[in-house]
Amino acid sequence: MKLLLCLLISFPILTTIGQGFDYQVLNQLNVQRNTQLDGAMIFMSESANPLSLIAPVTSFGMGVLTGSKPKKLKGIYIAQTMAVNGLVTLAAKYSIDRPRPFTTYSAINKISSGGSPSFPSGHTSNAFATATAITLSYPKWYIAVPTYAWATGVGYSRMHTGVHYPSDVLVGAAVGIASAYLCQFMNQQVFKTYKRPQEY
Repeated sequence: MKLLLCLLISFPILTTIGQGFDYQVLNQLNVQRNTQLDGAMIFMSESANPLSLIAPVTSFGMGVLTGSKPKKLKGIYIAQTMAVNGLVTLAAKYSIDRPRPFTTYSAINKISSGGSPSFPSGHTSNAFATATAITLSYPKWYIAVPTYAWATGVGYSRMHTGVHYPSDVLVGAAVGIASAYLCQFMNQQVFKTYKRPQEY
C-alpha cells in the first residue's frame, strides 16, 4: 500500500520523465497493432466492468442458495474490494487529470470506450481487483490462472485499443491488487475482533 501511495504521489514527476517512453510503447501496441485482433480486444476490454459486478453477486448468490455463510461473506468481501478500488481509482483519475493518449497524440487510434481522465486505468484496476479478490477467496490454481490471465488481457486490451498508456495500466493493476489485500486485511481484523475468523 505504501508503494502504491508513493507511485500516485510521484506520478507527475514520473510522467514528465517517462512520457516519451510511455508513448513509444503505446505506439508499438496501438499504431502498429494487428488489426485482426481489434474485435477480440474490444470484447476483452468491455468485459472488465460486467464481470467485476457479476463476481460478488455470484459468490453471494451461491451462499444464499447453499446456505453457506462463508460464501456470502466472500461475496461481500469481493463487493467491498470493488467499492474501495472504484473510490481510489476515481480519486486518482480526477486529482491527477491526465489526458487520454488519443487526445494528446493524433497518431493513436481510439477503438474502444474511454472518456474519463487516463490515469490510472479503471478497467484494469477493476479486472485486477476482481481477480485478486476471487483468488484470495478461493485460493486454487485453476481459479487464479484464468482470472489473472483475463485481468492481464484486459490491461493489454486498453493499450491495444489506444485508450491508455502503459503506466496507466501498470498502476491500475497495482490499485486493484492493493484494494483486494486492503479489504482482506480489514475483514480479517473485524472477524478476529469478533472471534470468528473461520467464517471468512
